[in-house]
Amino acid sequence: MRVVVTGGTGNVGSRLVERLAADPEVDEVVAVSRREPDDVPAGVEWRAANLAEHVPRDLLPGVDAVVHLAWLFQPTRDPGATWRANVEGTVRLLSAAADAGVRTVVQASSVGVYSRGPGRRPVDESWPAHGIPTAAYSREKAYVERLLDVFEQHNPSTRVVRMRPAFIFRRESSVQQRRLFAGPLAPTRLISHLPLPVLPDPGVTLQVVHTDDVVEAYRLALLREVRGAFNIATGPTLDVPAIARLLGARAVPVPARLTRLGVGAAWAAHLLPASPGLFDLLAQIPVMRTDRAREELGWEPQRDAETTFGELWAGFRSGEGGPTPPLAPATSGRLRSHEFATGLGWRP
Repeated sequence: MRVVVTGGTGNVGSRLVERLAADPEVDEVVAVSRREPDDVPAGVEWRAANLAEHVPRDLLPGVDAVVHLAWLFQPTRDPGATWRANVEGTVRLLSAAADAGVRTVVQASSVGVYSRGPGRRPVDESWPAHGIPTAAYSREKAYVERLLDVFEQHNPSTRVVRMRPAFIFRRESSVQQRRLFAGPLAPTRLISHLPLPVLPDPGVTLQVVHTDDVVEAYRLALLREVRGAFNIATGPTLDVPAIARLLGARAVPVPARLTRLGVGAAWAAHLLPASPGLFDLLAQIPVMRTDRAREELGWEPQRDAETTFGELWAGFRSGEGGPTPPLAPATSGRLRSHEFATGLGWRP
């Protein structure tokens, strides 16, 4: 099997290309990314491509499967830029896959594709997937799934799998998480070393999953004859009181509306790269059931939510990040100068 992985240097992609290169059922792995990594794993061919601009004509002919992980989260202040990369880039890739006769397409969707949830009652993959309207990330994920609907109708012989993971963490992704959501002003390393007396609790619930467990789900989706959507998350769910207990803090209830106003004010003042729409997403997405992944993929997470969150927090403490450009601390620039230069959400 010859597999192309787009977004091959990201949190999931960098781990997936390593796992696939070591898998005896995979003959060749081609990793695609905008920025060249310092080291390419043994057995992996690296290709430079920006899907927002083009798909190399020689990338997909002869390929058996494509795993589409590439996604531009920033600049959140320029939704046109993310739309061109995420939606129009997917259009280009699906068109190229159809022309090349690729037999399997595995798309990185997200819990963010779902419409507002029914409180804490878990939902399966049949829950409406129209996104949260105020969050560009969610709108784009939902639109991409509509693209997959059309692609499946016109290419019935191609097996299409939609992976819908929860928030994906590992120790090495901590720098990227801080960069995307909190920005250069967030003293995460300092905070993680100090005792936290309280945590504000706006009443949100978080599902997480470890990167390595997500990678295994992708591997299984490639190798098993499955189709359709799969929710991917580990247990238990984490609300703020649960996170506070892990950190030895006390959760203090704060109105969700007040929290959103605070995020909006920080966003408007260019103190935060994460828009208030992302808070809407966090507050409204449903809790996912993962029965289908366990029964049809044979997938079982090896790390629970507390362990996964603990790894992320350990990454905040160490500040080490990972070796690829999206994960590396050096990408932020000296004293996070590159992050400040991008205008906290104006440029990627």
